[in-house]
Amino acid sequence: MRIGIDARFFGPIGKGLGRYTQKLIENLEKVDDTNEYFIFLKAENFDEYQPKNKNFQKVLANYRWYTFAEQIKMPFLLRKYKLDLVHFPHFNVPLLYFGKFIVTIHDLILLRFPTIRSSTLSPLAYWFKFMAYKVVINLAIRRACTIIGVSNFTKNDILKKYPKILKEKIFVTYEACDDFCFFNPKKYEQLSALYGIIRPYILYVGNVYPHKNPERLILATKEVAKEFPELKLVFVGGEDYFYRRLKELIRKQNIQNIIFSGFVPDYDLDAIFRNSLAYIRPSLHEGFELPALEAMARGVPVVAAEYECSKEILGDSAYYFDGEDISDIARAIKEILRNEKLRDELIKKGYDQAKKYSWKRMAQKTLELYQSAKNKI
Repeated sequence: MRIGIDARFFGPIGKGLGRYTQKLIENLEKVDDTNEYFIFLKAENFDEYQPKNKNFQKVLANYRWYTFAEQIKMPFLLRKYKLDLVHFPHFNVPLLYFGKFIVTIHDLILLRFPTIRSSTLSPLAYWFKFMAYKVVINLAIRRACTIIGVSNFTKNDILKKYPKILKEKIFVTYEACDDFCFFNPKKYEQLSALYGIIRPYILYVGNVYPHKNPERLILATKEVAKEFPELKLVFVGGEDYFYRRLKELIRKQNIQNIIFSGFVPDYDLDAIFRNSLAYIRPSLHEGFELPALEAMARGVPVVAAEYECSKEILGDSAYYFDGEDISDIARAIKEILRNEKLRDELIKKGYDQAKKYSWKRMAQKTLELYQSAKNKI
């Protein structure tokens, strides 16, 4: 089979989607020596991917996501390679591509949280773009020969939103986490100087879109500071509109114990994780819980908002709170700081929980779906 993978999200530029796409391709190289793969990349990540399997070939597809170029030019490029199957690791399937394809749906956050606060656009431009997203997601789900969900939570969410979609068409392939056990020669003092991080601290890693619930976390931390005045909340994530808006909230609330480290490479992030007292995951809706699992793999206790996906992926290895209740977030943070026995128990359970997930198994199951898609009309 000639299989194409839309890897324009590959690597750090695609954030969580980029990690999924990268690990899928790297592990498919390990488990498949039969099929021929064409990996479509942007200019920004073209050199980042270096094939290690002779059956894998890079193709430049320098079309930005969610643009007319993606919709119009990408289909022509895909057809040029006479592909039997294309895997789109995100919902942005070009409307004009009519070949056989599989799509991965990570979540339905765009549909579940349609708020202007999620965008820097004007209200009119946002709602126009939102309606376009709805059309693209709808057609991707309906036209795909197979849909991959990254959790049962996502699978069930798709079936609720699109009740006419056959349950047999959707399969779950769990993501996994890397245990970044880097030998980092930098001492804590050097990391502190580089990123402005001061112990003791609890940690948040990732973007701060509204559904991630960062405002309530900050207000809860303000409550926690009354009992633990030395404690810091560290945000790790690249500067953008949403981080700037969060900083403005902190300025208005006159909160003193928040640190923004900016983007941190994996090499240093490993040590920043390990020096933290806990990892905080306040999200109200996710398709998977990858950052929390990555914290567990590093021996960090996790405190998380309780909802279907977090319970499915993290099980009893996290300490939960009500993500919509600022007081309950504060309660959970204070409990994890006070209770050393609880922290030790969560660390042990977290190691075991992280080991349940494997990128290689994900790739093997995805390959099985490629093979079965070959026989679908």
